[in-house]
Amino acid sequence: MTSPASVPASVPASGAARSGAGLVLLVLAASQFLMTLDSSVMNVSMATVAADLGTTITGIQTAITLYTLVMATLMITGGKLGSIMGRRRAMGIGMVIYAAGSFVTGISPNLPVLLLGWSFLEGVGAALIMPAIVALVAANFAPEKRSGAYGMVAAASAVAVAAGPLIGGAMTTYLSWRYVFFGEVVIAIAILATLRKLRDTPPVPGRIDYFGSLLSVVGLGLLVYGVLKSSEWGLVVPKPNAPSLFGASLTVWFVGAGLLVVYGFLHWERHLEARQDADPSALPPLVRPSMLGVRQLTGGLSMFFAQFMIQAGVFFSIPLFLSVVLGLSALETGVRLVPLSIALLVAAVGIPKVWPRANPRRVVRFGLLCMIVGIGFLVAGMDPQADAAVVTIPMVLMGLGLGALASQLGAVTVSAVPEDQAAEVGGLQNTATNLGASMGTALIGSVLIATLSTAALTSVASSEVISAPVKAQLTTDLASGVPFISDAQVQAELTAAGVSTTDAQEITAINADARLQALQVAFAAAGLVAILALFLTGRIPVVPPGSPETAEPEPAPPGTAGPA
Repeated sequence: MTSPASVPASVPASGAARSGAGLVLLVLAASQFLMTLDSSVMNVSMATVAADLGTTITGIQTAITLYTLVMATLMITGGKLGSIMGRRRAMGIGMVIYAAGSFVTGISPNLPVLLLGWSFLEGVGAALIMPAIVALVAANFAPEKRSGAYGMVAAASAVAVAAGPLIGGAMTTYLSWRYVFFGEVVIAIAILATLRKLRDTPPVPGRIDYFGSLLSVVGLGLLVYGVLKSSEWGLVVPKPNAPSLFGASLTVWFVGAGLLVVYGFLHWERHLEARQDADPSALPPLVRPSMLGVRQLTGGLSMFFAQFMIQAGVFFSIPLFLSVVLGLSALETGVRLVPLSIALLVAAVGIPKVWPRANPRRVVRFGLLCMIVGIGFLVAGMDPQADAAVVTIPMVLMGLGLGALASQLGAVTVSAVPEDQAAEVGGLQNTATNLGASMGTALIGSVLIATLSTAALTSVASSEVISAPVKAQLTTDLASGVPFISDAQVQAELTAAGVSTTDAQEITAINADARLQALQVAFAAAGLVAILALFLTGRIPVVPPGSPETAEPEPAPPGTAGPA
């Protein structure tokens, strides 16, 4: 697949005027949807997949962790490869790898084959595709149209997160989880067949900084893996029977080592950037650290990080409330998330259409406030006797908030630097989103389990109803953490253990109260992240990208052009 080398970099801005712009947007949104669907589908199908493959839930969770890890570590390298080989070609190669991974996953007879297909091949494919999507939006839509285009693409990703449980629940219940992955192969083939409709910019000749790539993979890998394992190892203090080093959880050591390697990576990239500024024939950096001195770019990246941290935390907790506390099935849980998808699409697509000259900073703040209010309703509505409809208004508010951010952030980050750096920005943007999602899941998950364990064990210890032998046994058994399980599961386990009816009723009531408190604290933590994000919105511009209004441009740091 060749790139039209005769097309100058300035031409793509007219791409939105072409009659095929709708198809182009559909292809890019479908690609983003595909990249996000897997994990959300697998979350509701884990038990069935584990049984089919003869493994455990832990094995499937390992596959999910490794998929995230491979994606996150290769995003920066994937963005650079896209610049060198051409964004459209990078997306095509990535889609072939991703389709192969989906097919291998669909036919996998055991966990190792699943790890090869899903965790590795799909992760590598996604690392090539996702930065290319960001760059191809910039190549196919004029600056004033990009907010709407990025909004639709980001909406497709969030809709995949919300629709995943619905799709996964339906497929697992009525057919097989394998059909989800076979369906992905069909979608990937359809995308490959239409790739030539996408306008590309010429490849940027260059070489790959292999040492920098190694540093980024190792640094981000240690950082993300440490965060993802924090719920198992403990954040700082190691959990009982968890590995530790010098009395501290391995999470601390992995995250610390990862940050040190990332620091070394940025130092090495600054060295390469300075050397290339002096000698254009020198090895180019994998990413230009001077870009991180652009206020608008760092503002957009920080908002992406915060958005996905909040989103991941809420999507981690909401299914627990619906399925464990209220007892909904996977399919019913997915249905209750549909209002979020609808509201998100309306906001992400509608805001750029209705208010094309909207102030990006104001829209982002509006989005964060919607999410804060929505999370507040969730905290107030936590009740084991509540109707499942209690989440409808919070889901609509969350959808409006996420959609508002989605309508602005992509255009904000890409317009902060020259168009020939769009793929590198795509790598940074997707690294920020993956880090945010990993941090959100780990943080909210850790807060939830820690609160649940503390509340349950405290109530057990102070109970005057539970007999002393049962109380002692519970304290020992639950020292490593209280599992987040339903009343029915608690009662079944207590019956199997021969616990008396009186003790069982008291323990079940304690578990229900602790579970509710844990969810409230987890949602409150997500709300706190959203409030803190408001303090970072000052870096978001007040003039929309591509606006004809004249504004004093921000001085560009040495080694990079100013905002486009």
